[in-house]
Amino acid sequence: MAHLLVLVLFIFLPIQIKANAFLGNSLSFSVGKENPDGSLEVNFYYREHRNESCGSQHSNWQCQSGDCGALTQLEVLTSEASSGVVDWCQAEGFMTRNVSSDSTFVLRDTGCCWRSNVHGASDWTADTLVNVGTRSDTHKPNRSPVSTAVPRLQIPQNCFLSVELLAHDPDGDSVRCKFSTKAGGNCASCHSHPNINLNEELCILRGNGSVPVGTHVFEMVLEDYPRKDITIMYTNGTSFIKHSLNETAMTNSSPISQIPLQFTLEVLSSAENCVNGVTRPQFLTPTPSHGEVHVTAVGHKHQLKLRAQSTESRILDFQISGPWNMSKSLQREDHGIAVAIVEWMPQQSDLHRSVPLCFTADTQTSQSEMRCVVLMVKQSLPLAGIGEVSCQENVINVVMSKASIPGIDHKWLRMIDPSCSLTSNDTHVMATLSINTCGTVMEEEGDFLIFKNVITSFNTPGSVITRRAKVTIDFSCQYPKVVNVHGHYLNTKSDYIFTEASFGSFGYTFEIFTDNTFSTAVAPETYPVEYELMEMIYMGIKAHSSLANTKLFVESCRATPSANPKSPVHYDIISNGCLADDTVKVYPGGSTTFKFEIQAFKFTGQFDEVFISCSVILCEASNPNSRCAQGCVKNASRRRKREGNLETASHFLTQGPFRVLRESSVKRHEDLKAASSSNEQINVGTFALASMLAATLVLLVVVIFYRHQRYRSLSRQNLLF
Repeated sequence: MAHLLVLVLFIFLPIQIKANAFLGNSLSFSVGKENPDGSLEVNFYYREHRNESCGSQHSNWQCQSGDCGALTQLEVLTSEASSGVVDWCQAEGFMTRNVSSDSTFVLRDTGCCWRSNVHGASDWTADTLVNVGTRSDTHKPNRSPVSTAVPRLQIPQNCFLSVELLAHDPDGDSVRCKFSTKAGGNCASCHSHPNINLNEELCILRGNGSVPVGTHVFEMVLEDYPRKDITIMYTNGTSFIKHSLNETAMTNSSPISQIPLQFTLEVLSSAENCVNGVTRPQFLTPTPSHGEVHVTAVGHKHQLKLRAQSTESRILDFQISGPWNMSKSLQREDHGIAVAIVEWMPQQSDLHRSVPLCFTADTQTSQSEMRCVVLMVKQSLPLAGIGEVSCQENVINVVMSKASIPGIDHKWLRMIDPSCSLTSNDTHVMATLSINTCGTVMEEEGDFLIFKNVITSFNTPGSVITRRAKVTIDFSCQYPKVVNVHGHYLNTKSDYIFTEASFGSFGYTFEIFTDNTFSTAVAPETYPVEYELMEMIYMGIKAHSSLANTKLFVESCRATPSANPKSPVHYDIISNGCLADDTVKVYPGGSTTFKFEIQAFKFTGQFDEVFISCSVILCEASNPNSRCAQGCVKNASRRRKREGNLETASHFLTQGPFRVLRESSVKRHEDLKAASSSNEQINVGTFALASMLAATLVLLVVVIFYRHQRYRSLSRQNLLF
């Protein structure tokens, strides 16, 4: 019987090991080339993550529906890592299928088994809807979105706020993320996340309440939708209209294509605190921001520098999901800073690929946020202009030599926010922008704030050819933070400067005021401004323009725990021109001013600060067709499209930080006040008691004196007798 028990254990041991192996996968596709007979080569790139040795493990993608063609090439390459925190491996596969036409088809991969998880999920299924029809906007075959995730995502239970996923589309489409069952797939564990919400449009997971400790399984799909209605044409003569996301809300249109994204998220036991840079690693510059697209070229080594800090918990390694033949070296600096140098040289087979790369910084007990970038492989590197950058108090000036970007007119250059335009003279191209405008990204590095933007060239939408070289010019400015005993803050002077063709140069001021007269602004050196909960905050926005007939419109205001107005953690104050918070009161003012008050509040969790960002528009005051004239529009689909000659683009203005006095500080203040009052009462009582004691002593002296005199009188009488 004992021998039989041992045999049974040996039989089930491999099964149990495999059941804990699978960590997730992803896949993307694009057309390689068109053969002389009209058939197409469709290239597929997939990644599979496991917590054991991958070996020669590869996925088994089978045709589920449609004409999937013939498999002509399959190559699997693996990379393994042991960071001292977790062990994992990544298998990257390259697959080519030769299809006779560009009609849609579905590939499916299934397997077992997920790593042991809180859902009890075991089997997994991944579906891919392949659509390589010709698009009417690009005149090229459709390409799928690209995405991936690191093999082991880990977050302490009390630090789970949000996880931002990579959702990039090479064709510029909008990407929507969904759980597989909602998209019509086969998934047994997709809806078992009661305390985790998915923002489908932003592809962000948000914690909502206490998330159970343990491994959580996510089986998702990414869908691409055109930003404007387009037609997809096929070689068999058929065609279909694909609607944008806004239109989709009304027509329930199907996406162009679907790809799978599967991963695990391990919720760890609660950490002592969630302070970034202290117990949880925080990325520092020049670490790329999430969602950046880096252009590289065949045969050129591309380098990324990842830099993170954790002062109380040593960073052991950087976990990276990237192309199989990349290299990584680890370096260390003072003050708990670790650096990873990541290098990758694209090969000819990588030409025209959009390669996803995600990374985290890991300690023994925590992990940084996950950031992801996309490496876009070209035949040659883009031009880099020669110029100078001038960093003033809150304005950045860029001047570039035209000789360094031959054949490029300034009209074909733009910044991250394409509504910001550039100017030029005979010799130079120039740009002037405020540090908070034109899509400028703010990053922290120690005692400094870095403001980064990029100037790129673009082509006419829908153009088939181009005769202009690609231009990419990165620029940035570094500013010191203002230091006080509470921490490091940006001393914000809220001046914003813009230039647009129809309105010329114009600007805004966004200030905090001391009371509802809006006559005295809070001095910048007093930041962060401190309030008690429910105390009124008075704020005002003013537009400055050389044009007389203008009107200011505040389209939205939102509160965030950081200076990033697009933070996934936010609270709407004004939305689509409508008041969204019951405590907001708008005061009357001129056509170019907006004054309002709101009760002070704080974000729940580990947040001490509040920033308020408002999206503003400047319009022709007398025109009834402008966005300003529309006012509050509760149904966003009814908003009119922007007309460039009637109004400016929307621009974000940010003010803060505000800090709500901690309850302990308020209580201490009240206790001191009560103690002071008590001391006054004690002092009064003591004085009264002392007075009574003095009066008693005086009375006692009088009585003693009286008795003494009487005693002397009686004594004399006795002597006489």
